[in-house]
Amino acid sequence: MFDRKALVLRGVAECVTDDELHELLASNDKPKAYVGFEPSGLLHAGSLVPMLKARELVESGFEVVILLADWHGYINDKLGGDWDNLRAGVEYQKQMFSAFSPGFDFKTASELVRQDGYWEMVLRVSKASSLKRMRRALSIMGRDEDEADGDMSKFFYPAMQATDIYALKVDLALGGMDQRHAHMLARDAADKLKISKPVALHTPLLGSLSGPGRMDTDSKMSKSNPSGALLVHDNEKILMKKLSKAYCPQERESNPVLDIWEHLIDPVLGKITTKRPQKFGGNLTFDSYLDLEKSYLSGSVHPLDLKNGTASALHELFQPFQKACDSDPEPYNKLTSALD
Repeated sequence: MFDRKALVLRGVAECVTDDELHELLASNDKPKAYVGFEPSGLLHAGSLVPMLKARELVESGFEVVILLADWHGYINDKLGGDWDNLRAGVEYQKQMFSAFSPGFDFKTASELVRQDGYWEMVLRVSKASSLKRMRRALSIMGRDEDEADGDMSKFFYPAMQATDIYALKVDLALGGMDQRHAHMLARDAADKLKISKPVALHTPLLGSLSGPGRMDTDSKMSKSNPSGALLVHDNEKILMKKLSKAYCPQERESNPVLDIWEHLIDPVLGKITTKRPQKFGGNLTFDSYLDLEKSYLSGSVHPLDLKNGTASALHELFQPFQKACDSDPEPYNKLTSALD
């Protein structure tokens, strides 16, 4: 139990609930977890935070299913709502996630919706929930409540996400903090329907490089803001350019560059080096993220040195994705054609 639970909880923003997780790990050597992704654009660093946790769940003895949520992407108007484009997105995501970890199982939403009883459960979840609750949960799509008024299908999205959890028979639902409403809906509906409810595990959201926005969905890293997102296909020169313009105050709160170090680079690479010209003493290496944070906040590390070190580390971290595309460029080419 020791390290197993510690690894499951490492770096998470929230676990609902700790007692339920403890019981799950004590009673099940091979529990099942899932995380879902809509097919959309090219993969960016923000998506790697829940993927890192999914990889750590595999290391902790979980069977992890990645739901390639094509129907959800269709409802959410991703890739123009075009099914050829959505299929290209699914193929690309499967390649990218496999490059990050070989231990995942994959399922598409198209497979789930064809299962007996799926749509019946969507209606049962809807019956157990209020319209107000469904409206509040629309934030899981990156939408505000008013956007669904012209498209009734969007109100089915939260009920479908809860039903996905039941249909996959998972013990744990994983997602970023932006997925909290859906997981709480699934847990509450499960209580009312008298079925097993999942443990919910939520990872932090990486902030947009442009800095804090007006609301959570504005301030998180997103492909919809190309200058504020770090794509896994960016070369080191592009990463340097994007990061050179990043919001990076000499404080910890709302600092997207320090977020990247804490929640992604340090856990994946396990080493911390900032870039500094030789005439100023050369590169700096730190034993832990906390040492880096302390030095930056004290002014010992210059913002540009921190940003350049971030670009170099991300370039290293992104190599498996870029090598996967080099060896088989078809999924990338199909998706980028769909994005044109």
